Amino acid sequence: MPAFPMESIVPQLPSLKIVDVGAMIVNGLSNPYDAMLQSLSCQVVGFEPVAAECKKLNEHYSGLFTFLPHVVGDGSQQTFYECAAAYNSSLFEPNMELLARFTGFQELFTVVATSSVLTKPLDEIPEASGTDYLKLDVQGGELMVLEGATRTLRDVLVIHTEAEFLPLYKNQPLFSDIDPWLRARGFVLHKMPIMGVRRLHPIKADDPVAANQLLWCDLVYMRDFLALDRLSEQQLLKLTAILHENYESYDLAAVVLGEFDRRAGTAFQGQYINRLTVASETLCASRRRMSRSYCSRSCSQRPARPSYGSPAWRPLRTTA
Repeated sequence: MPAFPMESIVPQLPSLKIVDVGAMIVNGLSNPYDAMLQSLSCQVVGFEPVAAECKKLNEHYSGLFTFLPHVVGDGSQQTFYECAAAYNSSLFEPNMELLARFTGFQELFTVVATSSVLTKPLDEIPEASGTDYLKLDVQGGELMVLEGATRTLRDVLVIHTEAEFLPLYKNQPLFSDIDPWLRARGFVLHKMPIMGVRRLHPIKADDPVAANQLLWCDLVYMRDFLALDRLSEQQLLKLTAILHENYESYDLAAVVLGEFDRRAGTAFQGQYINRLTVASETLCASRRRMSRSYCSRSCSQRPARPSYGSPAWRPLRTTA
């Protein structure tokens, strides 16, 4: 949760447009942009190719946002693989040889239906025009979506995308393909908020052995902070709001706000840093109070330690 609302520093922030490609609600998990929905004025347009899931989304949001059943891609004809766990459905065939090496994983990718689909590029979808924040969760098809969105990306400030490190799907692009593509178009990697790991066979799911093999992650890309002069004043305010409210990236938010001040002649950056200092001091004081309270309760409940030399005394640690 942010230290304070961004609108307490910059009143009347511009509205944001969020485009969500692969918008399915997964096991009740929250969306990576939920914090913005709570604190900022947002328009959401989502795309979900699994018809039943698209219907759920429209029912869940009751017309507040728009969700369309398009298969977003690069405009090519593709095969859509619908999996037993709907959230694993993809334009790429699951790589069962690899998936079988991991505990309790293969069955989630079992293909239950296939269909031939004509993908739609974001550049040709009117509802995607003017995107500020792009979220991608398309199970290996991220680069295909990006390649069909070269015009759309000119407006995009932040991309929150999933990417794989190992080919969970046959012939899918990996992180090593996506990262240079985005960097070549003016985006830099900012955060990796989620990392997906799994256990390898023969370790069972309920064995007390930590999963270690990194398979996928969530990545946050933003416009290069060394080239903020390429953004409009409105875009600078939008980027500041996203960084502050959604990612608690206060240092970068301050940098972007400073660029806005330089152009607009305002003094928001100083106010922002002062508020951060106060919020930080308040949080530290609260933590100290909680720590003292915990120590006080712990010490009062702890049995008294026998004094040295008494019959009950023994060392805390012994060595052989």
